[in-house]
Amino acid sequence: MLLIYIASAIIALAGGFCGYHPWFRLEILNKKRLLNLLLAITAIFTLLMTGYVTGYFPQAVAAPFMTFLYSFIAGFFAGYGYRLIQLRISSGNLLYVHRSFWIDHAPGLAAVLIMIYGIYRTSILTDDPVTAIRITSGLSLVAFGFFGFTLKIVPEFRSRGILFLDKTIPWKQILAWRWHHEDVICIEYLYKPGTQEEQVREFFTSIPGEDRAQIETVLESKMEDARDERNQLLGLTEKHL
Repeated sequence: MLLIYIASAIIALAGGFCGYHPWFRLEILNKKRLLNLLLAITAIFTLLMTGYVTGYFPQAVAAPFMTFLYSFIAGFFAGYGYRLIQLRISSGNLLYVHRSFWIDHAPGLAAVLIMIYGIYRTSILTDDPVTAIRITSGLSLVAFGFFGFTLKIVPEFRSRGILFLDKTIPWKQILAWRWHHEDVICIEYLYKPGTQEEQVREFFTSIPGEDRAQIETVLESKMEDARDERNQLLGLTEKHL
């Protein structure tokens, strides 16, 4: 049993290493990829359950396997959440973010409930026997709740750039902005400048009418501050092309 706990800790550290490094970004999860991922996960668990029922995947193998899987998931989401915290810090001071109950409080409340249930799932606070699979499954839920608590679903306009999900777009890469509708703004930015994947992208975000003047002031001010850097970046881009 001690070896299982040691191996689980090592696997959790490996998961944390993978989650902390930006090898995976939420922007790659389009509808098709997300559906394929869910189908693959469902197929794998179906095969594992079938193997367990038929005796080809006995309890002595299934329990350590699931323990190691939960350990990796726990480490991955913990590392991912820590990466988002560091990203938020490196993005500078918050200048503007669209605030509402459903944006500020509802996701955080859901994350806290998931974390509480994860603690309950570990059986540490109950009379149920504490096992490796219960601890790791509970910790995976706690880590997922922690990740959800650190992830913001709306762009944050900060002093060093726009933090959008799990990436920061520096102000020098912001090319233009316009009002798409009365309460929807469109931000155009340069994606991966100086590489073969370079392209102009855009995203839309809702802005309350009463915040219209504030966001316009922030955008005009920060884009003016980064004008020289933007011109230099665009000049390098043209040379690269």
